[in-house]
Amino acid sequence: MSLMEIQAVRYTYDGRRNVLKSVQAGFEAGKMYAIVGPSGCGKTTLLSLLGGLDSPTEGKILFDGQGLETIGLAVHRKNNVAFIFQSYNLIDYLTPQENVALTSRLPPLPVLERVGITREESRRNVLKLSGGQQQRVAIARALASDARVILADEPTGNLDEDTAAGITAVLKECAHQMGQCVVIVTHSAGLAKQADVVLHLRKGELRAERG
Repeated sequence: MSLMEIQAVRYTYDGRRNVLKSVQAGFEAGKMYAIVGPSGCGKTTLLSLLGGLDSPTEGKILFDGQGLETIGLAVHRKNNVAFIFQSYNLIDYLTPQENVALTSRLPPLPVLERVGITREESRRNVLKLSGGQQQRVAIARALASDARVILADEPTGNLDEDTAAGITAVLKECAHQMGQCVVIVTHSAGLAKQADVVLHLRKGELRAERG
């Protein structure tokens, strides 16, 4: 049974440009999904709709059988999903430990070390970290939450190959061992190959390549 569902969702910009055309899909707990497609095709828009950052022009998005409009978008964002943003969205006057502590009552250092942030780095202001390190802090913040769904926008985009492989393994672990639903927007063919299901978005239409 799907934890999240997209039911005949259409999304337009300015009431004219159809970004998504009656898209349908289901996302199950315990699986990792990759959404792929050309730049500008609406992948990040679709992720935003799943996370309750925006509402579809038509159609519904369900979480655990309830429409997001019934749950409330703010409640959904707070309780059900954790985001890994491409632009990080860290609080720039805090340290990595302080950023992660905002999403979890658990000690932040173990999860930061899990994604390759050292104890010393975890105490610096995030603006003193490299882009790749900030990306890892953003990933740690999502992993530390108890959300049932992780939504990730290019989570390995600024990471070297070895670090990216390690982060991909952690995200797979979240799905397969922790039972979370992990949905990733990516241009990385290597990351997509690791997913249980690959969804291809092109010209406003979504289709499963495997799964």
